[in-house]
Amino acid sequence: MKKSLSLVLALLLTLSIGMVAAANPYEVTEPITITWWHAHEDQLHEYLNYMVERFHEENPLIRVEPVYIGSYTEINTQLIAAIASGDVPALATANTSYPPSYGAAGICEILDPYIEAYNFDVADFGEGLITATSYNGKQIVLPYLISTQVMYYNKTAAEAEGITMPKTFDEMEAFLEKATLFNEDGTTKRYGTVFGGWDYWYYETLFLNNGVKVILEDGFSTDLNGEASVYITTKMKEWIDKGYAYYAYGTGASSNMRQLFWDGGAFSVFHTSSLYDTYVTQVGDNFEVGMAWLPGGNDGVSFLSEVGGATILIPAVATQKQKNAAWQFMMFMASPEINLYWADKTGYFPTRQSVMGTEAYAEYLERKPEMNNVVTMAGWINPRNTHPAYDTIANEWRSALYLIFNEDAPIQATLDNLAQTVEEILEDY
Repeated sequence: MKKSLSLVLALLLTLSIGMVAAANPYEVTEPITITWWHAHEDQLHEYLNYMVERFHEENPLIRVEPVYIGSYTEINTQLIAAIASGDVPALATANTSYPPSYGAAGICEILDPYIEAYNFDVADFGEGLITATSYNGKQIVLPYLISTQVMYYNKTAAEAEGITMPKTFDEMEAFLEKATLFNEDGTTKRYGTVFGGWDYWYYETLFLNNGVKVILEDGFSTDLNGEASVYITTKMKEWIDKGYAYYAYGTGASSNMRQLFWDGGAFSVFHTSSLYDTYVTQVGDNFEVGMAWLPGGNDGVSFLSEVGGATILIPAVATQKQKNAAWQFMMFMASPEINLYWADKTGYFPTRQSVMGTEAYAEYLERKPEMNNVVTMAGWINPRNTHPAYDTIANEWRSALYLIFNEDAPIQATLDNLAQTVEEILEDY
């Protein structure tokens, strides 16, 4: 009797396991090694490797091999080529500007079935991040490192010299006059600020908060050559020509800008909040680093910024075994505990709302008071423009500004040519 009962129980257990496996086709059932392409620089590899090893301990069937590709742009270029060849990584990091175009092209695996199968709490990201990482109402990437645009500044010099950070665009003039120092021969000794010209994301809110529409509501036109855009561009050009500001553009622009600030050659820089720890570490004891919200609109109420940082995706053409393993890693990287660890070690924001009331989060902000100055304004951080042509258009804009700022191209004519190019691009969408 006991033997018969044991056989029945064993049979039921076998059937139960089989039913679970059949019900969830996304389980990992055999050892697999997957590759993750990322853009995280050397200073972050210690923390990245710690998280990967933690994942290996918790998921012994899966081994993740992180591969540093370079910038987000370089990852995008190589990912497109890999998709064409069919030889793709199981996971790739992508800047928050890419999901709209990736969604339109069908590049990403749709994650909704995986989310449902594992009851993954995607709502914990909040409505804004869900919108920023979805396409046509479907989740195509997960946020795991989120930042926004800020101004880093020399807080020690600001206190000693009575310099107040600008809150509106029109306050920039007086700020730059006070923050800029000149040598006896008239050359700039310390720039008031540096605009990050290698990525439109670093200066576009100066325009957007003052009424400029990169893509108008009709979906076929732009006002990048309109009155507000011409005014802002003219003022930036004026500041650059006077030696108040520097437009960092081209190969090594980001590194050069950072080094200039660390060496005291710039009072402030426009950059990403994600590099807070890097700035503090590199400056050392030379001076205290401050972090301020970007200047908003002259109306005094428009202070919106945009979500930045990184998302993580699974290429749609990957094998199902790759996808299953990749999903396990995605859940791990986006989990509350790992998310807060990553944020703490890098300077990014936590993306999970559930961590923000914890003691660990309070302690994190206590150690990083300047980060608190920005996190408290997180309600002003918006999803990026989701038009699939936006990234292409904004990069055309970036190139036009380079011609104006660095090559002395005529402002109105250059922006008129830009508007024509933008409208030709929009005709294809």
